[in-house]
Amino acid sequence: MDLSKTIQELYTEKERIDEVIASLEQFLANDGQGPLRRRRGRKSMGADERQVVSERMRSYWANRRADKVMKASAE
Repeated sequence: MDLSKTIQELYTEKERIDEVIASLEQFLANDGQGPLRRRRGRKSMGADERQVVSERMRSYWANRRADKVMKASAE
């Protein structure tokens, strides 16, 4: 019987049990709701932010069209 191997297996089992205990404590801390989930992806814009972007893009495309007309008339 290899005692060092047995000790290593016990330490591995102890780490696994500690992880399970930590996850159960987290579950209880969240009122049984499960783990907290983070939102991923882009932040959604509010109505005010969308309006500002809309105005900025409207101005951008108007300038692009004006530049295109000026280049066409210069040729």
